[in-house]
Amino acid sequence: MAGAKEIRTKIKSIQNTQKITKAMEMVAASKMRRAQERMNHARPYAEKMASVMAHLAQANLEYKHSYTEVRDPKRVGFIVVSSDRGLCGGLNINLFRQVLHSMSEWRDKGVEIDVTVIGRKGLGFFKRVGVNIVSEATQLGDRPQLADLIGAMKIMMDAFSEGQIDRLFLAHNGFVTTMTQQPRVDQLLPVSALEPDERLEQHWDYLYEPDARDVVDALMMRYVESLIYRGVVENIACEMAAAFEGLISSGDVWQLTAPEDRWGGHASTMISAAAVSSTNSAPSCSRRAPPPKPSSRPWRPCASFSVRGV
Repeated sequence: MAGAKEIRTKIKSIQNTQKITKAMEMVAASKMRRAQERMNHARPYAEKMASVMAHLAQANLEYKHSYTEVRDPKRVGFIVVSSDRGLCGGLNINLFRQVLHSMSEWRDKGVEIDVTVIGRKGLGFFKRVGVNIVSEATQLGDRPQLADLIGAMKIMMDAFSEGQIDRLFLAHNGFVTTMTQQPRVDQLLPVSALEPDERLEQHWDYLYEPDARDVVDALMMRYVESLIYRGVVENIACEMAAAFEGLISSGDVWQLTAPEDRWGGHASTMISAAAVSSTNSAPSCSRRAPPPKPSSRPWRPCASFSVRGV
């Protein structure tokens, strides 16, 4: 049976761990709120760009951009957005499972695959899997900048323009709620109208100033960049939410666990028994006062005196 001191030391250690976990929960909650704010700021622009691109796909353009060209797929590309850090539950592995399933479907059709990876976790995973990684971007932090992503994105976008790949997909985690994150694999290129607008079935087109080529080229580039940036920001919000939920769950499990289960027995009974046992088993003894030390001065006879009679 463990001694009372050892049990008290364990209890104190767990209490200190609870304090650290509580502080981590507060930091994770703050980061999650900021990530959700950045995601909400990026979402309206990306949704409007997607709407404009869907309309352009239905328009009768005088100039056809290479991003709208549909080809027979012989090689496809994936841009996979993952996290740089761990401690976010099954967020990354659920996304990787979805991507591998999509890759296996293309491989069954005899199509080759290129991958661009964003995030350290995805880079390490796909290196172990053995896929062809053509570009990567890591260490983006909590506030990613578009300039940090352009290099990795442009390699895939140029490959599509040059005909090296015939499809381009974006894989990331979609933010549903704080408790729910959903892995997604969406097609980026070629641009197509996912939900055709019935009002645009007749012959129509936009008016371009100064030239259709310049406007459409700029729009297509901004469209792809906005979708990829939105996917990165949304994935970071999912990462923060998953990390926060993991900390909350660990704290709840500790609070709901009975003291008997925490220590493998009745903690209070063990402490009391250990205290009684130590009291009964200890030999009783009493300390006596030490004897007085002998004087170091040498003995001398007293001075003689006499009593005179009266």
